[in-house]
Amino acid sequence: MSDSLSHRGPDGEGFWMNENNNVGLSHRRLAIIDLSAAASQPMHYLERYSIVYNGEIYNYKEIRSDLQKAGYRFKTESDTEVILAAFDFYKNDCVKYFDGMFSFAIWDEKTATLFCARDVFGEKPFYYFIDSDVFVFASEMKALWAIGVSKTMDEKMMVNYLAIGQVQNAANKSHTFYKNIFSLSSAHTGLLSLNDMHFTLTKYRDIDKQNCISISEKDAVEKLEILLKKSVEYRLRSDVAVGSSLSGGIDSSTIAFLIHQQNLKKKESNFKTFSAVFPGFEFDESVFIKELCENFHLPNFTVTPSAEGLVNDFDKLCYHQEEPFSSSSIYAQFKVYELAAANNIKVLLDGQGADETLGGYTKYLHWYLQELIGHAKFNLAKKEIQNLKQNNIDFKWNFKNKIAAYLPAHASMALEKREYNKIVQNNEITTGLLAAVKGRGLQGISKPVVTKLNDILYYNTMQHGLEELLRYADRNSMAHGTEVRLPFLNFQLVSFIFSLPSAFKIKDGYTKSILRKAMHEKLPSKILWNTKKIGFETPQKNWMAEKKLQEKIIAGKEKLVKEKILKHTVLNHKINPKHAHEAENMDWRYLNLSSFL
Repeated sequence: MSDSLSHRGPDGEGFWMNENNNVGLSHRRLAIIDLSAAASQPMHYLERYSIVYNGEIYNYKEIRSDLQKAGYRFKTESDTEVILAAFDFYKNDCVKYFDGMFSFAIWDEKTATLFCARDVFGEKPFYYFIDSDVFVFASEMKALWAIGVSKTMDEKMMVNYLAIGQVQNAANKSHTFYKNIFSLSSAHTGLLSLNDMHFTLTKYRDIDKQNCISISEKDAVEKLEILLKKSVEYRLRSDVAVGSSLSGGIDSSTIAFLIHQQNLKKKESNFKTFSAVFPGFEFDESVFIKELCENFHLPNFTVTPSAEGLVNDFDKLCYHQEEPFSSSSIYAQFKVYELAAANNIKVLLDGQGADETLGGYTKYLHWYLQELIGHAKFNLAKKEIQNLKQNNIDFKWNFKNKIAAYLPAHASMALEKREYNKIVQNNEITTGLLAAVKGRGLQGISKPVVTKLNDILYYNTMQHGLEELLRYADRNSMAHGTEVRLPFLNFQLVSFIFSLPSAFKIKDGYTKSILRKAMHEKLPSKILWNTKKIGFETPQKNWMAEKKLQEKIIAGKEKLVKEKILKHTVLNHKINPKHAHEAENMDWRYLNLSSFL
């Protein structure tokens, strides 16, 4: 199991078994805080607790100080030891004190229980298999496969991916693409009793999407900036070099600016940025990347992923991802982290999470307009529609949206039915496979009832959407022995953003309005007021038209036909190249799924 995860921890390994030989823990180390041997794992505490842990607790110094006042003593400078002391002091509630990304398990020899925990947003993974006499867990599923846990795909998950592109069960986040392998859900703890092998799950934290505070926009902008600065400051805590991903959008540019600002105070100048660029591509962001780096004199390292590179690296990429993924954007991210590792950067800060919390995607615009219509704010809705058109933002708005504004529950049911029909009416998936997943309630299709913008933001942040992106980032970074930290996913910051009125997030024809105002006169205006940002885009459509990738797609379709997943007629269909984030990206899904069989 440990050997299969060597890429996640190239700096060392550790093993431990208890005296009864019924509990074994192993750990692969990526040394970032306290590089000494004393901080290695499995780590033991008070001759009672033993921990294996992946991630970072950013506020460990503050927690450590509180625990010292309570009488605790520490032998290391690590955050790992702080978790152990916090668990002894706060018990299962310790997770409520952590600002961090983590998955960990603590064995308590005295009570014969294993306490497991995963961070609020699901930045760090935790997979497990359980039956009547064994419980095994790991950061990646390949560690479970290494000891013979079945690698059998779940037919429902397969069908959902092929028909609607869904890579996570929206109705049950613990489900994975594989039968008998489960994921500990984000913001959950699990307690395993060795006596009866019962695993009890508990949700320990949530975002309150209903709490709307009364605050002026000026004060909200100031508080957002304070919280974000503090989050960046905490995520810079490291005993190794820290860099940043830079896509050219406002989110990663904001992070790079705040790091630069803090480094100026400390008189540090070793900060590097890393980007994927695509010269000549219509969505290439290099002009924005160059603008920011020249403004703040930041060294920038670039990589240009290609179709040939994707073909050559595809099996390796799938090996690390373990489950199907939505587009080739994941490959561009993989290459950026590879570039950072090649430049001896172990820690990267990134802007992920801002779009889901601040309403950054254009798909959120119609939900906001529906909120305004549903709350009878017709003049404001009309004004926003005009502003969006003036900003040349491409968004959908028609009579169906107006109906949805008044009948949100019906709209939710209609969206679920539409997804369900895409599955049962699919004419490329074999009838045998479709028969195996009959029954609407079993499909894992779940659409929220949206009466206000916060409803859909909560759904994408806490239930379905963000965690997929976090999975991609974790696997891509750890494949190269690097760690990604996300300042926008500080719980206090996210809670504050959710407490703000919708009009602070989408205003005057701009998404993420409050962030843009916070960064006014700090970021270059061409970055700050750019409305064309559509996500991490690659020239996937061009790549899919190239011979080598088309040959791989055809081979993938043949494999799916042979396995009785797709009908034979699919081989007669011409390949239809599509952009990375375009709907109905069937050929990409066929290529992708075939690699996981």
